[in-house]
Amino acid sequence: MANGVITKVAGPLVIAEGMRDANMFDVVRVSDQHLIGEIIEMHGDKASIQVYEETSGLGPGEEVVSTGRPLSVELGPGLIGSIFDGIQRPLAKIMEVSGTNLQRGVEVPSLDREKKWPFVPAVQIGDEVVPGDTLGTVQETPVVSHKIMVPAGISGKVADIKKDFYSVEDVVACVDTEKGRVELTMMQSWPVRVGRPYKAKLSPDIPLVTGQRVIDTLFPIAKGGVAAVPGPFGSGKTVVQHQLAKWAAADIIVYIGCGERGNEMTDVLNEFPELRDPRTGSSLMERTVLIANTSDMPVAAREASIYTGITIAEYFRDMGYTVALMADSTSRWAEALREMSGRLEEMPGEEGYPAYLGSRLAQFYERAGRVIVQGSENIEGALSVIGAVSPPGGDISEPVSQATLRIVKVFWGLDSSLAYKRHFPAINWLTSYSLYADSLEGWFKENVDPEWNTLRSRLMALLQDEAELEEIVKLVGMDALSAPDRLKLEAARSIREDYLHQNAFHDVDTYTSMSKQFCMMSAILAFYDRSVAALNSGADIEAIVAMPSRERIGRIKYVTEEKVREEYDAVIAQLQSELDAAVKNKD
Repeated sequence: MANGVITKVAGPLVIAEGMRDANMFDVVRVSDQHLIGEIIEMHGDKASIQVYEETSGLGPGEEVVSTGRPLSVELGPGLIGSIFDGIQRPLAKIMEVSGTNLQRGVEVPSLDREKKWPFVPAVQIGDEVVPGDTLGTVQETPVVSHKIMVPAGISGKVADIKKDFYSVEDVVACVDTEKGRVELTMMQSWPVRVGRPYKAKLSPDIPLVTGQRVIDTLFPIAKGGVAAVPGPFGSGKTVVQHQLAKWAAADIIVYIGCGERGNEMTDVLNEFPELRDPRTGSSLMERTVLIANTSDMPVAAREASIYTGITIAEYFRDMGYTVALMADSTSRWAEALREMSGRLEEMPGEEGYPAYLGSRLAQFYERAGRVIVQGSENIEGALSVIGAVSPPGGDISEPVSQATLRIVKVFWGLDSSLAYKRHFPAINWLTSYSLYADSLEGWFKENVDPEWNTLRSRLMALLQDEAELEEIVKLVGMDALSAPDRLKLEAARSIREDYLHQNAFHDVDTYTSMSKQFCMMSAILAFYDRSVAALNSGADIEAIVAMPSRERIGRIKYVTEEKVREEYDAVIAQLQSELDAAVKNKD
């Protein structure tokens, strides 16, 4: 252990001398209050330490002790359903120890050491195992089977294993390795700044189905993909992330509240246990891990919270699960970087952010991916990362948004004007994009319909045509438009109001399957194509616009999944008969 002495305190930054034996990123205990800190810079025997707790009252001369270990998380049964702070301290346990006002220096183990878990072996004595192999399973919640895996660096023959109830510290198996017998527990530790290894990374050619039409149809994200949700205050970033947490085709959700306002995090903490998981009918918390780090908590802990969350997410990915990580928001994390950089007196980059902002963001996002996990079997796991960005005033030209956009492949740009019109999700279809769309084309053709990509392209083209026509309407009025152009506007309005607008609180409309999305697109484009034909046959545009079937097309989204096809056929039949009548009445 390296013992040093504080020479300077500047907010969350503490400078200590006499730390020659310590290493970069070692965890240290500061003063006799045992505050948790991490060494982020070394100059000779002088260490710069970012302290993850309130530093008021600290002064020169107080002791600093290095633990000799990097900042790590405990991985094992007990993660699911838990609420941790940015450095993986369980908030419920801390409250038991210190009451509602969190005290400094409280030491509580991340995982419950007392609770006994039912361990069921998956291997037998004499079996050969390698890192990543499953030793056994623990049914952690009714919906999550927690795999106890062989830790990194250990391979050999199983010498002892048996079914029983164990705590996370009890020995559940013994493995004879080349260096002798190793005892294994259900818990392992992993440094948060180091990505967990895998065998191979796979191409992003399977979509992460979310049930949100504007996302799945126009701007899809791949399994193992990365997306950014930038938007000004009040544009619906948190609601979008809640919808994705609830409906995305992921087995495990890791939700990081990074520097968000206390009331927003309180909403998450209150709502997630109440939300019914649509796939299982039980609480959404039974497959969720929450990292809560609010804006009034020490700023340095924000920086750690992102790494804590993604390390836990990688651990579940290594079990072969599809994991979705929500980070809300990376802007607050970048502000923590900026503050620490300023305290370290580093040369500032744009708007005071450190020059390494882009590389730090890249290090975080590149830990996402669809991979073949470690182990003797070729098991596939995926970790998708969706990061909210909160640019001041909604200005995405600021450094955090720009650095994020250079890294991520999906940009869901939230628009405050859409949000004020109560259009949810308020994702602007003219500024957003997805670079996964081309690589996902094959999946949509094979698993939904061969015409999917054609319909998607036509939808986008109509929306872009509408934007151009709106400019003309503003100048000369609707009456100046030709009948075909007027029809384009009506079709685009149907796309916006009936297809892209989705009610998160409606039992049916909150989630739309891929087959239903295809039916809805087909109905809107059938209206447009057949109306163009009717116009060419002499039908009146006013008669076409006023057809009752248009209202019925818009209401397909409220039809349950099993009745969609039947409703679609009925709507198309009604549409055709009304258009035939409009053509007959042209005189």
